Amino acid sequence: MSANAPTREVARRVFAAEFNDATYTFKESDDDRAPVYLLLPTGERANRVFVVGTLTETEDVGEDSEYWQGRIVDPNGDTFYVYAGQYQPDAAAALRDLEPPAYVAVVGKPRTYETDDGEINVSIRPESISAVTAAVRNRWVVETAERTLDRLAAFDDEANEYARMVEDEYDLDPHQYRDTVVAALESLEAETEEAPV
Repeated sequence: MSANAPTREVARRVFAAEFNDATYTFKESDDDRAPVYLLLPTGERANRVFVVGTLTETEDVGEDSEYWQGRIVDPNGDTFYVYAGQYQPDAAAALRDLEPPAYVAVVGKPRTYETDDGEINVSIRPESISAVTAAVRNRWVVETAERTLDRLAAFDDEANEYARMVEDEYDLDPHQYRDTVVAALESLEAETEEAPV
């Protein structure tokens, strides 16, 4: 492999509440092919994300060709939207074939879209979508909680350039996502207690 070969960006684990608040995108170079990053409010850049949740709804919203929308709910009841069409054939096929409700894992790129009234919506253009077990989903919840807390712990470090960017671009308290983490972990505990023995 050549030293100049592009490496794939790490797929960041993020809960939907934080993902949906992440409305600012940027590039780190003027190169046309430079990756576009979504600025996560906890002080990290994301060119790719890894999310797991319950696929609750799928719909072909395309007019001339298939263009599938999937609604994926995380443990806090917050929603990720994924869109896949002819350029994501495997992901589109998965959305066509999966029967909601189903636990799914999605790796994809964040995309922002400005609505007519100036709101910024955030969605995922999936590279892959696959059905997973409850155990995989539960492990994702725990790992995403840990990653979110790690980002928050590093937020106040003056050298954290992405945290400083958050302070410039967003009018929100990143520490609110600690509540998101707590709620997600509590929902897992509640499910475990309800599970039949």
